[in-house]
Amino acid sequence: MTPGQVSRPVTGTPHIAARPGDFAPIVLMPGDPRRARRIAETFLQDARQVTDVRGILGYTGSHRGVSMSVLASGMGIPSVTIYATELFRHYGVRRIVRVGTAGAIPASVSVRDVVIASAAHTDSSLSRVLIDGVTLALAPSYRLLRAAADAAEKEPTAVHIGPVFSSDHFYLDRPALFDALERRGTLAVEMEAAGLYAVACAEGAEALAVLTVSDHLRTGEALTAEERETDFDRTLRIAASALLTDV
Repeated sequence: MTPGQVSRPVTGTPHIAARPGDFAPIVLMPGDPRRARRIAETFLQDARQVTDVRGILGYTGSHRGVSMSVLASGMGIPSVTIYATELFRHYGVRRIVRVGTAGAIPASVSVRDVVIASAAHTDSSLSRVLIDGVTLALAPSYRLLRAAADAAEKEPTAVHIGPVFSSDHFYLDRPALFDALERRGTLAVEMEAAGLYAVACAEGAEALAVLTVSDHLRTGEALTAEERETDFDRTLRIAASALLTDV
């Protein structure tokens, strides 16, 4: 076994206790396990739980008659890379769309808007360690990006397509950094998209991040926990439509 590879136990991987075939080839990936459960209960049909290792919940059901799964990623790049790698490498998953939240940076993006991440800048070393001497450009599948953009046209809320910043530090207090990112067209800050895009690139798979703007870095405006769940539905519809393209 070479470094970086994980042997697959009969009952699952080190972080996912599921059997072969338990996951559909297309997966929605929120960060919060409770949100994964809510998606399974209210968005998927006939969903069954397939894993709960370390409280990270995963379910498989169907949407519009197509088999679809949902698995939480936890918080941050290290966590999302673990779950995305195991899904792609060991469970036959070919597409993952992250459905999460983000903080808006420019005034042109408002709380409750949706951001589709066409690229993911990051302060993580991940973009530099996959290929020696190269800083990878971390971007989504164009097919998923285009499908999400098409689906967004049917939504009444504002949808923005552009780069996000995936930070390794949630309480990052660097106003000059966000000013510089805004000048370069960055729409929002979050913590997982870069990791997901890097794994999809390494595994020859497809990924995308579709995000609800839950707060604003400039104004301090923020959604309540209840409002986050209500406004999350639009993001979910766009993400699911992208997953289903050409299926």
